[in-house]
Amino acid sequence: MNNTLSLLGIAGAMAVGAMSPGPSFVMVARTAMVSRPEGLAAALGMGAGGLLFAIAALAGLQAAFLAVPGLYLAIKGFGGAYLVYLGVRIWRGARQPLSVAQESGNSPGQPARSGVRRGRTFLYGLATQVSNPKTAVVYASIFAAFLPHDVPLALALAVPAVIFCIETGWYTVVALALSSAAPRSAYLRHKAWIDRMAGGVMGLLGLRLVWSAVRGGT
Repeated sequence: MNNTLSLLGIAGAMAVGAMSPGPSFVMVARTAMVSRPEGLAAALGMGAGGLLFAIAALAGLQAAFLAVPGLYLAIKGFGGAYLVYLGVRIWRGARQPLSVAQESGNSPGQPARSGVRRGRTFLYGLATQVSNPKTAVVYASIFAAFLPHDVPLALALAVPAVIFCIETGWYTVVALALSSAAPRSAYLRHKAWIDRMAGGVMGLLGLRLVWSAVRGGT
């Protein structure tokens, strides 16, 4: 029963965290408005990132950060730099026209190209998820609060699986909702402004992380 309560507590806390707006939401939302398959690929990347964080937290990531404070600052700096890079890419591409992917009428070579794009989007989603070291600290803190001192094998296997389902499930909902016709049409009409706003938010979040790392703060 204690293991069940621990799992439910972690699941509830992580669900609230996943639904909080941030770089991951911006990335999935923007991608889904252009292409539903790529939005779903990004959602899967977010789930994979959550899975990595869960495994790392179970393996003692918080202990590593406490033992080597410079490690956290280094990861924070690199993560912030990646978010700035991603924000600049989005901003610079704001005025570039986009062709929305179609579900039918593909040419013989198009499925392969679509598969490559989805694979690339999956990696972007994964990189966006793991680029924020504060997420790792949140994971470790939640696990420390809810997990028993001696974690049984069944619970250690269940927790990453539940985290993966929560992260992937939430961002799949986001991708499906924002890839419907009305939001997609609105995005294509106002693409330049939406992309600049998204790129600006992403860049500012990254700069905040970099500045915090330079100052040696948490």
